[in-house]
Amino acid sequence: MNRIIKNISAISLAAFLNVAGRSPACGQQKVSEWKAPAGADTIKNPLPFNEESIKKGKTTFTQFCVPCHGDKGKGDGIAGAALNPKPGILISAKVQSQKDGALFWKISTGRNAMVSFAPSLTKEQRWAVINYIRFLAKTENKK
Repeated sequence: MNRIIKNISAISLAAFLNVAGRSPACGQQKVSEWKAPAGADTIKNPLPFNEESIKKGKTTFTQFCVPCHGDKGKGDGIAGAALNPKPGILISAKVQSQKDGALFWKISTGRNAMVSFAPSLTKEQRWAVINYIRFLAKTENKK
C-alpha cells in the first residue's frame, strides 16, 4: 500500500511539473540540450567503483530515481510518463559518455522537472548513484 501511495504521489508531482513547465503558446516545453559547465568534467568521483558503492547507489536510485527514470534507467518510470520533456535514458550512450563530474553536477543542480538533489541526498549518495548508473548501463546494454 505504501508503494502505491508513493507512486501516486510521484505521478501527481510529475503531472504538476509537466503542466507548470509548459509554454502557453504551444503546450510544449522547449528544452535545449543539457550541458554541465566545462569545469564539472574535472570533478572526479571520490568513491571506488565497487560492489559496496554500487549497492548503496542502487538503494538511493530505487528510492529517488526509479519513479521517473524507471528501474532499468530507460526513462520509463511511472511518474516520467507525465513529463515533458521525458526523463533521460540513463543507460544511453549519450548519458554514459558524460564524465562523472558532469552527471554529479546535473544530479546536484537539476533542471526543469529534474529537481536538485543536493538538498535531499548527501554527496556520497549522489556519487554512489552515478556508480550504479554506470553499472546498470554495463549490465542492461549487454542484454
